[in-house]
Amino acid sequence: MTILENVYKSDCKFFRGDLPCKPHKEFNVKCNNCNYYSPFEDIILIIKLGALGDVIRTSPLIHKIRKEYPKSAIWWISYSQDVVPNSVEKKLKYTPESMMILQATKFAKINLLIADEKIGFHLLNGKLAPINKLAEHKFLTGLFDDVNKANTKSYLEEIFEICGWQFEGEEYILDYTSSIEWKINNNGKKIIGLNTGCGDRWVSRLWYDENWIELINRLKAKGYHPLLLGGKQEDEKNKYFAEKTSAEYIGYYPLQDFISLVDKCDLIVSAVTMGMHIAMGLKKPLVLMNNIFNKYEFEMYGRGEIIEPENKCQCFFSATCTNKEYKCMDSLSVDMIYNSIIKNIS
Repeated sequence: MTILENVYKSDCKFFRGDLPCKPHKEFNVKCNNCNYYSPFEDIILIIKLGALGDVIRTSPLIHKIRKEYPKSAIWWISYSQDVVPNSVEKKLKYTPESMMILQATKFAKINLLIADEKIGFHLLNGKLAPINKLAEHKFLTGLFDDVNKANTKSYLEEIFEICGWQFEGEEYILDYTSSIEWKINNNGKKIIGLNTGCGDRWVSRLWYDENWIELINRLKAKGYHPLLLGGKQEDEKNKYFAEKTSAEYIGYYPLQDFISLVDKCDLIVSAVTMGMHIAMGLKKPLVLMNNIFNKYEFEMYGRGEIIEPENKCQCFFSATCTNKEYKCMDSLSVDMIYNSIIKNIS
């Protein structure tokens, strides 16, 4: 044993290598006299780069990994570390520096690099391919619309299946830190968060402005407090809705603050966006507007419901509406959303 091995223990899950570890910072202990020493046998790496909503909805895997591999450390690489669970031993942002670290590390389970076992997908002839049969179902639903439409498995069922497990209702893990003390002028009324955007890629999901305005007015008349939610892209729209209806709009904020604002709501109305996954991660009742995706993909955990247009949507997985006869969002009425809110508000 070397002198350095008496000084630090690199196999401890708290060990950083470049910075003081958490027990040292909080309790002023060192490795040779630390009661928090927690050795791990190997490392499991999760490669889920983004988008943010996809990272959030992959977090339930952590529950199962901890149960099945209690002596393993978990690393996660993504485009953004903001929504990777804090319980993960190491969060890596996808950068050249991180890739150098990964290439110098041996893993127990991983999608790529040096590992004893690989699960999920890899590159074959420069293109994505399933590693084994467990990943084939998820792979095919991503390739062919007819297979996707026929699928009755949720995303979580699929990713658990890829790992050889059965999804048993494991919840999202969503941590956040915000210093803002929100002052919402709801006067004791229940807060209905209205996430009015849908991103700039799938604009076929966009609900009409006049519908939002009517919904806001009906909620106010019923004694609820509508709170407009969104990011920079929805700022002008939400300012317009606030001006037309006097609904409260506080503005847009960085992600961690936005999550804490959503946490103040009693129910969320949203299209299929990151806001939807934040609501589920916070265990909020959710009224989900869906028109272009397979509804079975979404695990609602029994909190809320999915509302779809009465007329069949012809623009499955299409960024813009391709139906020449009608737009499917024409038949997703205010009544449908309003009645769902009343039904699901707790």
